[in-house]
Amino acid sequence: MKIEQLYTGCLAQGAYYIESEGEVAIIDPLRETQQYINKAITENATIKYIFETHFHADFVSGHVDLARKTGAKIIFGPSAETNYNIHSAKDNEEFKLGKVTIKTLHTPGHTLESTTYLLIDENGKDHAIFSGDTLFLGDVGRPDLAIKSDLTKEDLAKMLYDSLRDKIMPLADDVIVYPAHGAGSACGKNLSKETIGILGEQKKTNYALRANMTKDEFVKEVLDGIAPPPQYFAKNAMMNKMGYDNFDNILSKGNNALNPEEFETLVYHESALILDVRPQSDFIKGHIPNSIFIGLNGQFAPWVGALITDIKQPILLVVPEEKAEEALTRLSRVGYDNTLGFLEGGIEAWENSDRDIDTLESITAEEFAQRSKTKSLDILDVRKDGEWQAMHLENAQHFALDFINNQMNEINRDNTYYIHCAGGYRSVIAASILKARGFHNLVDIAGGFGAIKKTDLATTDFVCPSTH
Repeated sequence: MKIEQLYTGCLAQGAYYIESEGEVAIIDPLRETQQYINKAITENATIKYIFETHFHADFVSGHVDLARKTGAKIIFGPSAETNYNIHSAKDNEEFKLGKVTIKTLHTPGHTLESTTYLLIDENGKDHAIFSGDTLFLGDVGRPDLAIKSDLTKEDLAKMLYDSLRDKIMPLADDVIVYPAHGAGSACGKNLSKETIGILGEQKKTNYALRANMTKDEFVKEVLDGIAPPPQYFAKNAMMNKMGYDNFDNILSKGNNALNPEEFETLVYHESALILDVRPQSDFIKGHIPNSIFIGLNGQFAPWVGALITDIKQPILLVVPEEKAEEALTRLSRVGYDNTLGFLEGGIEAWENSDRDIDTLESITAEEFAQRSKTKSLDILDVRKDGEWQAMHLENAQHFALDFINNQMNEINRDNTYYIHCAGGYRSVIAASILKARGFHNLVDIAGGFGAIKKTDLATTDFVCPSTH
């Protein structure tokens, strides 16, 4: 028996490869499926099953493509209904994989069809659970993402309480926990940085598994502090339920080099959005006017999903040619399949064709501190709510990047705004969106709040919960 976790940091997502006696099961595969096929070929094995723990909301799974390419059977838990062929397993149904057995444990709560898969080894011993978004390390799945359900989040939270106590907690303490996500995922609020754990440790440390916890206490605690889900979640869940275009077609259409004239024509004729995915330092130095920056060097796919509200939006990329396929792949992971091509020759080709180039003013934290001492500045802090609440500049305005599309009326186009995040990535995203919407008096603070804290600004300029 072989188990391998295939973890993708950008999505904080774990897919799983299980092999026994030449038969393979893949759990929660990513959109780009060739990696699993190649792995099976290397192992001289055949992919027999594709297990889906639920209709994922934070990424588009590769189950449909993988089944199409391999003939493997797609398995969902009870009550799953799709527009393509699946086997909707019964609770406690077992599937043989070589010498091991994979058992379906229906664990509704995160969603109605949510299922945990129990791996039973060659000796009949419970070895591991693949818990999807039912149980994370340090947390449990948020119960507010069920698509087209008449149930409230409170109803689902009660189901989750029962699922954990009836199906998960009775298992032995030495059972390994393989969750679908780790820290950085928006599918929970307190996920551990660890990606593999032991059930006994979770029983001791995970707040949601407290032995004496009442159902009402569970509902209150699991719902407390849940931020609204990113707008793309419901769209990804629906794609996973209804099906989607072949990944190879998406890659072929988007991996299309365009000269500046062709690129510009598509901007106007197709109302295409220009997405610049280079490092933020390159964007600052020079970019196409009205382009949006979301760099590949950060949490690219989740920010695309959160900020580009139309999942069918035609997209044109500014990207180094050797990174074009990576950008297309990562866009497709969150369902953005309508990329029309990329700028051949990059920003240099655009500039050499005598087309306009824009820049973004960026200053050091030290320069920002000096300017703050001479006059009052308008400061936009684009970090998340929790970061802001932990500590922030006293005279800053909280302008969380997650909700920037809904906050435009809170600022004045005539004012000059100094923008910072934690380290410098999100502030440039925010500045690019504001510039594209006609806000041009913007100054980025390089290094963000981390750098600002190291300056000689008076300590009274920083506000913590204890003093705020």
